[in-house]
Amino acid sequence: MSKLVEKTDKFVFDLFKNELDNSFLYHNYTHTQRVLKSTNEILENIEMDDKEKEIIRLSALLHDTGYTKDRENHEKESIKIAESFLKDENVDEKTIAAVSKCIAATEFNSEPETILGKIIRDADASHFGKKYFREASEFLRKELELQNIKKYSPTEWLDENIKVLSKKHQFYTDYALQNWQSRKEKNLAKLIKEKQKLKKKLKTEELKAKYKSRYKNESPERGIQTFYRVALRNHIK
Repeated sequence: MSKLVEKTDKFVFDLFKNELDNSFLYHNYTHTQRVLKSTNEILENIEMDDKEKEIIRLSALLHDTGYTKDRENHEKESIKIAESFLKDENVDEKTIAAVSKCIAATEFNSEPETILGKIIRDADASHFGKKYFREASEFLRKELELQNIKKYSPTEWLDENIKVLSKKHQFYTDYALQNWQSRKEKNLAKLIKEKQKLKKKLKTEELKAKYKSRYKNESPERGIQTFYRVALRNHIK
């Protein structure tokens, strides 16, 4: 790790420690370190010169600093913070511009155009292809709730995650496709299976409520017998 990357790491740690609201349970220094780790994982398996690797590492560290200013426009704010910090460190304009372009590539609805953009984009979304995906996802759900952005029910959050993994996200680098895609597919399969179980459970609860209301004047034993008799008949159909 270069001295500049080390300085940047310290800068980001202090910035988040002093200026990031505690409600950011997902977009915080822990997430930044995960992105840096995933970035290094890709860089260790790709041919690239040291300068480009440094640019990617700087981008990974600085890409979410804008959350300390404005959640909605955090990419733009991150670029401003990155440019200001790197200028203070006497970094050349070409490097600063490259870092800014990489940070812009982390915008989820954009298409990364360069190999540097594809690397940072894959690293930023690497949790989709990791075993800790559900843990990270839960931190994001709670963050959205704490910041009064949206409160998702368990079913809604399952639907949202299934939609993102199946329709909205893709890996771009060969490394991510070869090493993270299979775990992403397993994570998606688990979500779908959980959704099916939840759907079945809700249907059973609805049936119980329906027949409890219909046969409320019967004895408890007879009511239970009626419920299971009807449920069995529906199952056979």
